[in-house]
Amino acid sequence: VQLVESGGGLVQPGGSLRLSCAASGFTFSRYHMSWYRQAPGKERELVATIRSAGGSTNYADSVKGRFTISRDNAKNTVYLQMNSLKPEDTAVYYCYAYSTVLGNNYWGQGTRVTVSS
Repeated sequence: VQLVESGGGLVQPGGSLRLSCAASGFTFSRYHMSWYRQAPGKERELVATIRSAGGSTNYADSVKGRFTISRDNAKNTVYLQMNSLKPEDTAVYYCYAYSTVLGNNYWGQGTRVTVSS
């Protein structure tokens, strides 16, 4: 099983980034997918989730209206479009897959996002 994030980097405040997470080794379409983030000195927090069936989404209040999570089951990939980035969005962003039916969950290795002028 692999979850490989990409797309992180340095961006100025107000800018945009799109993170990608490519999945392999499990039946991607059956898993809910989430993005978490962990800022220096802080606990890991849930950013957004997209369900396996129907694709309903949930967001942390801090990113609502700025971030959009989406998935492409044909490509086994989940995305996080991040707009209007703020310095407080600086963190390592992690991809997370879980199945409440199968009882499995997997983490990616993370991709760093730095928002700074």
